[in-house]
Amino acid sequence: MSNQSSIFLESHNLKNEFSGFGQFNKHLIDALIRQNSNNFQFVIHARDKNKWSEHFGENVAIKKYYNFTRNKSIGIRKRFDVWHSLNQNTKIEPLRNLPYVLTVHDVNFIDEISSDINHKRNKRFQEKLDRATAITYISTFAKQSTHQYFKVPEVPEYIIYNGNTINEVEISDTYSPKITPARPFLFTIGDVCERKNQHVLVEMLKNLRDFDLVISGKMASDYAQKKLKTTIKDLGLEKRVHLTGRISDLDKFYYYKNCEAFMFPTLREGFGIPAIEAMRFGKPAFISNNTSLPEVGGDVAFYWDHYDAKYMAEIVTSGLAEVAHNKSAFQKKSITHSKKFCWDVAAKQYINVYREVLNK
Repeated sequence: MSNQSSIFLESHNLKNEFSGFGQFNKHLIDALIRQNSNNFQFVIHARDKNKWSEHFGENVAIKKYYNFTRNKSIGIRKRFDVWHSLNQNTKIEPLRNLPYVLTVHDVNFIDEISSDINHKRNKRFQEKLDRATAITYISTFAKQSTHQYFKVPEVPEYIIYNGNTINEVEISDTYSPKITPARPFLFTIGDVCERKNQHVLVEMLKNLRDFDLVISGKMASDYAQKKLKTTIKDLGLEKRVHLTGRISDLDKFYYYKNCEAFMFPTLREGFGIPAIEAMRFGKPAFISNNTSLPEVGGDVAFYWDHYDAKYMAEIVTSGLAEVAHNKSAFQKKSITHSKKFCWDVAAKQYINVYREVLNK
């Protein structure tokens, strides 16, 4: 293996920096740079070349991303020592037969698009699996569900957990976002869509009269504009539910720091970074007992087994009472658990995968 093996990171999802894939790409590349011992030359894919050149500096070479490179007849012809597809939804592939690492976050598209294995979305994913030299998964659940629905080749497989995006939690006591509830509030964050299931929190809120609810995230979906807003209006909770849209990191830190608890009633999740972000602030996290979330929440989170409004409120009430019984001990346990998820640790594991692939 040469001292400067080239690793192409197919990272066009940086174009949506604050999406789940965008955050994964950004934080993993940052950590790969920190952990690189000058053995690798990283090359990345980005639409806004100037922005990411400024962010990553001279530590990576940046290839301009164009939509037309999705065309199989165009693609990317240059030879790299390893091609790493950072997300399973990428449509851009190398034209050469290269050592190929595939990271699988989830196969939610089976439920959300089509369960027909011959559907073009599923066939494209199967093609990515078939060409993989090694496969990494962000959770055990992601691995299990991939094996459940697809034919996985006999190649090395690894489970590498995502890191916590929040290391430092300091925020000025004088800072406050535009929307600041006057009453104690519960907080959730994530693109507002059917899979995230935020409307059940509004239904639950009817049974938790002492709290407001802050919902942050992109509001572009039909679900957000119809299902969520209709539920708020029908229950007469317009003054208690605060829809912020997308927010800055500072606003997010404020809500994590000042909320009574974090809520995450998602139906399907490949990992669930917001839950461990909230734990980094010592906050109780109430999350769905499904998909990857029990792996992430461990014995620290509180779980909903279903979404009956009264039942959900009872879980929150009993959980908050349990936390209040010994708040300092809970906060310490929560913060300790969140620190188990570290991007630098993840980057070291990915670098080891590159080395193993190259040594083959």
